[in-house]
Amino acid sequence: MKVSIFASLFLAAGAAAFAPAASTSRLSVVLKGTANELGIPCEDECALESFPNLPPSVHPGVLSGQAQMDLLQHAKENGYAIPAVNCVSSSGINACLEAARKNDAPIIIQFSSGGSQFYGGKGLDNSNYAAAIAGAVSGAFHVRTMAEQYGVPVILHTDHCAKKLLPWIDGLLAASERYYEQHGEPLFSSHMIDLSEEPIEENIEICKNYMERMSKIGLLLEMELGITGGEEDGVDNTDVALEDLYSKPEEIYQVYEELEKVSPMYTIAAAFGNVHGVYKPGNVKLEPEILNRAQGYISEKIGDKAPEDKKPVMFVFHGGSGSDVSDIQNAIDYGVIKMNIDTDTQWSYWEGIKNFEAKYHDYLQGQIGNPEGDDKPNKKYYDPRECMRAAEVTTVERLGQAYADLKCQNILGLPQMADAENVLGPRRGGLPV
Repeated sequence: MKVSIFASLFLAAGAAAFAPAASTSRLSVVLKGTANELGIPCEDECALESFPNLPPSVHPGVLSGQAQMDLLQHAKENGYAIPAVNCVSSSGINACLEAARKNDAPIIIQFSSGGSQFYGGKGLDNSNYAAAIAGAVSGAFHVRTMAEQYGVPVILHTDHCAKKLLPWIDGLLAASERYYEQHGEPLFSSHMIDLSEEPIEENIEICKNYMERMSKIGLLLEMELGITGGEEDGVDNTDVALEDLYSKPEEIYQVYEELEKVSPMYTIAAAFGNVHGVYKPGNVKLEPEILNRAQGYISEKIGDKAPEDKKPVMFVFHGGSGSDVSDIQNAIDYGVIKMNIDTDTQWSYWEGIKNFEAKYHDYLQGQIGNPEGDDKPNKKYYDPRECMRAAEVTTVERLGQAYADLKCQNILGLPQMADAENVLGPRRGGLPV
């Protein structure tokens, strides 16, 4: 009898519900994990209950609820930020996971609406954001499956969601709610709602409404306050008024005061001159001191309720690509626990392909015929796995730089990642990439 994958997931979840009680907190996560449900081997790092250097709730795979909060709090207390990378393919996701394991660190993998649509396929109709919803859900299952195999903690996030894109988030929330009913955790970790172009009162009210729904299943909300300049994924803020690129402490406190009434599970993407994209030095004027002033202002307002470090807010750094390292690390000192990096990783992926083409140019001009002979086949050169792997390698290298800039290396406490074995599989004569 043929059983659909959804039926298999349901049966596996049912079997887990009747499993013997566990003496460890991690076992319940393992029983509900993707590897267990699909019968995928889960050994070594994959089977860890927790990490040597992190809170016990933080485990390999996708985090949500308290585990996610514990990781972010650990970042704030220990002075590092986690790179957040926009992905549009399984290849890009795998590069992020590989980079995380090589740097012994967590990773935030995120999808934009346009990236989600691409993941679902540009040949799929996107009326009512159907393709974007399906693509993000598909990507989420890929991340859930592979994050455990790489043995790293992952926050699974969605990026900028403007007002017109709210139906996309509604679809993803519905998917997380269905997932929660079976697994006790949401499909995603967090979502960003970007209503920075709306009046602040409307921004806060809509975000609070979404937080009420999200908090019931352990989802975190990232809220944008102030506008990130530049252009990304079809959103063009290149002509925005200069004052809108810098948030005011009073505005940040207003957001803090209102969101705290609903749930502590939120982060704030405040504007301190952030701009999407990469520009010549001097074109972008970042002022991370804005974040420091806001932390002090809010701490003074809340008095005895302020945390010991006087950093009541977890901030997010948008437009991190191309930023000066001193600005990045000052922002971390002021409470930034996440930095978005998209433009630089887009370039690194392309650079791998560009360099591959340059190296093997004469072997990539036809299926047969190259400098070794007119009758020599070129299949192993134009096999898409070759140039895509080259792109992954350069992306892993670029993320290594980001991890260093963010002071986010050797966080988990795992030994150095072992070299992969049998990487060419059953293929013969493949290129060593």
